[in-house]
Amino acid sequence: MKGKRTKNAENKSKRIFIIVLVVLIIVAGILVALKFLDGNNEEVQIANTNEVLNEIEEPEVKTPKTFAGKSRPIAVMIDNHINAMPQAGLKEADLVYEIIVEGGETRLMLVFKDKDIDKIGPIRSSRHYFLDYALENDAIYVHYGWSPQARSDIDTLGVNNINGIFESSSAFWRVSDKYAPHNVVTTTDNIMEIAERKGYRTTTDENPVLNYVADEVNLTDGKKATDITIPYSDYNSVEYVYDKDSKEYVRYSRGKKQVDWETGDEITTKNIIIEFAENYTLNDGSGKGRQTLNNIKKLKGYYITKGKAIPITCTKTSRSSKTVYKDSDGKEIDVNDGKTFIQICPINADVTFVDED
Repeated sequence: MKGKRTKNAENKSKRIFIIVLVVLIIVAGILVALKFLDGNNEEVQIANTNEVLNEIEEPEVKTPKTFAGKSRPIAVMIDNHINAMPQAGLKEADLVYEIIVEGGETRLMLVFKDKDIDKIGPIRSSRHYFLDYALENDAIYVHYGWSPQARSDIDTLGVNNINGIFESSSAFWRVSDKYAPHNVVTTTDNIMEIAERKGYRTTTDENPVLNYVADEVNLTDGKKATDITIPYSDYNSVEYVYDKDSKEYVRYSRGKKQVDWETGDEITTKNIIIEFAENYTLNDGSGKGRQTLNNIKKLKGYYITKGKAIPITCTKTSRSSKTVYKDSDGKEIDVNDGKTFIQICPINADVTFVDED
């Protein structure tokens, strides 16, 4: 009897052991399964995170379009006499300088970068102080004739220039709808072909003179300027009228809206810079009243855009150095991406600002 009880106890112990073993196996299986499932969830989470990161686009980096690229600029002397109007190329120019010459007249220097233009003109002769602004733009300088001072300085300063007088009549030609000397024209293709023939560099690593920015520049200080008048002489004034819809200024000269020679489109600009510089008559014995410009120094002026004007300084330390434009806090100004007219006017010019609001 005792042997039977012992055997039953042993059998019971075995059953308990087997049950415990099965339970342990089941628990171990559950733990392995849970770990496996948790690993899969982690992989799914990582995969989902990667998908989200891939779907997030990198923010677009805005860069200004004006003077972008490596093409070397072209600077062309343009007639601004009343008999030369309307002109061709003003509409396409990236940058325009206007400076006084003899007799109270002005001339324009149009600066283009990477443009294809079929008609530019009327082209006129060089004046020596325009070279300072061709040089600061690292531009190929184009003109039709020159003053003695300009001829000497072009040689002394090593300016890459093209004088249309010495080129063929197919490269620079006179049109019949205007009379000489207000009727010489050319194309950008002709200019670049001549530049390559002369061995001039046609690319540049130089930054633009102006600090163009892609984001809109809104002047918070300064004065309202929706109508600006800049007198160069008693009979020769420039006026700009602000168009709120286009956020650009429409240009007038001698009381008439300036338009494109070919299309009749009005000439507009995003920015205007005014510089006040002393000009005086050269004592060169010619009797022609040729001018010179006291501009290698710090000048006072204004930056004008989107209906506002702020006072600035305009500092040029040498004939080839870039002019640096700073606000009243001494910070270089940001300039709206787009065309700019730089009006270098007589130091005593009575510039007026009118708010049309």
